[in-house]
This record gives sequence, structure tokens and C-alpha cells, in this order.
Amino acid sequence: MTKLKIKSGDVVKVIAGDHKGSEGKILKVDRENNKAIVEGVNMVSKHTKPSAKNPQGGIVKKEAPIHISNLSLVDAKSKKVTKVGFKMEGDKKVRFSKKSNQVL
Repeated sequence: MTKLKIKSGDVVKVIAGDHKGSEGKILKVDRENNKAIVEGVNMVSKHTKPSAKNPQGGIVKKEAPIHISNLSLVDAKSKKVTKVGFKMEGDKKVRFSKKSNQVL
């Protein structure tokens, strides 16, 4: 598994694909397939059968995974997309924004 520069809870912007330009918070990261589920982005309609939990069944809208290469982190301070770097702060490795040089 590769080390990823984004993690759950980060705010990201979609930089490629059908949903280019939309922003959202990462709900889940799948490190195995290099994909992430972003809140409110890449919505798909899923048909569900009636069950005890959902007796009505029907069509449910839910987020589908997006490849991490199509996402870019949004800097909390400047509200613009930024690249992510790693640096050592004492004996701890931290992520930082290359645009504002702030620790994330």
C-alpha cells in the first residue's frame, strides 16, 4: 500500500472528470484501490430491494468512489487547492500545505 497525501476529514476539490470543480469532505479512503468517497460528489442511483430495514425498497442516492489522482486538497486558510508535503517537526512527521506552509 502506498502512502497517501489525503485522509478522512480533509476538504478536497475534484480537479478532473465529470464532477470537476466540486468540493466536499472525504468520508472514507480506500488505500487498496487508491479511491476516496467525497461527501455530495459523484452521486449514483442505487436500486435497493425491500428488506426488514427498508420495507419500501426503491432508489437510493449515494456517493461513489473517486480516484485519488482526481482530487486535490483545499487549504483551510486560503481556501485554494494546494499540494501536500511532509516534514519532520521534532520527532513527528507532519503534513503541510506547500502554498501557505501551514501544518495540516
